[in-house]
Amino acid sequence: MQKLKIGVLGAGHLGKIHIQCILAQPEHFELVGFYDLDDKNAALATQKFDCQRFIDLEDFIQQCDIVDIVTPTVTHFELAAQVIKAGKHVFIEKPITQTVTEAKTLLELANLHNVKIQVGHVERFNPAFLALSDTPLKPMFIEAHRLAEFNPRGTDVSVVLDLMIHDLDIILHTVQSPIKLVHASGVSIVSQTPDIANARIEFENGCVANLTASRLSFKQMRKIRLFQNDAYISLDFLEKTAQIIRLYEKDAANVPDIDTLIELETQNGTKLIHFQAPESAPVNAIQMELASFKTAIVENTTPIVSGLDGFKALEAAQLVLDAMAKNVITV
Repeated sequence: MQKLKIGVLGAGHLGKIHIQCILAQPEHFELVGFYDLDDKNAALATQKFDCQRFIDLEDFIQQCDIVDIVTPTVTHFELAAQVIKAGKHVFIEKPITQTVTEAKTLLELANLHNVKIQVGHVERFNPAFLALSDTPLKPMFIEAHRLAEFNPRGTDVSVVLDLMIHDLDIILHTVQSPIKLVHASGVSIVSQTPDIANARIEFENGCVANLTASRLSFKQMRKIRLFQNDAYISLDFLEKTAQIIRLYEKDAANVPDIDTLIELETQNGTKLIHFQAPESAPVNAIQMELASFKTAIVENTTPIVSGLDGFKALEAAQLVLDAMAKNVITV
């Protein structure tokens, strides 16, 4: 099995997790080392993983087939551009860049230098979402809630780019329709940018998505509910579970031949309800996304979460931010 040489750019909290996930996959990767200007981060990473710290960024990039960028969002564009110009493939933690213009430029550079970009929208690899791989998804209404306890690490960007962008990526991937209209509001409480946000997005195909994100919650929540003509689908990204509820006409030809159907009396006659909890094998989502990127490079296919996907998620986030700017409240 072909291995690729990979280096981690940024050895902070998440960078260390990436290093650990790379070391756990010796069949896919050879860890070259890491680059981080922070001596404390570097010392901890070197001690914990017994791997090489690079001082020269250009030398570090040249040693790699893939550079895994796990640095603050504000640095993504400059670092990724340098990696791409060196002809190296690049994995970038979400969001792809700070601005839509920067993201578009990266896509152009990647095309010019014939390299691949994958963006770390890790929820695409969550077992809850993977469990729906065989389920046709055509939602007409979506509710998404992503609540987190306060963590100062994410406050360099608004809650939209920090948290909501995960759900924006999932929704865009699921709906597959252009955005028609966005309404949004936000509240800044402890940060210079909104800490709580709500957005209502209308799509050209008629689907409506209502998203709420907060980084000031007392409990964590990461749920999406999809409502479509033939089903109600609930995803819990924290518990890594999915549920599908379908309603059938009692005498319909497509009623499944199973004994777990529940009868429901309605004004329109007897209906049958089927509850399903599709199973998916437990996975390490970060390991899986990195391994999938390696496969895309070796087999010359489009990454599961491509640079274009990252661009579209950021573009949607910017529409939310623009709409929110008209309604931001500062406490």
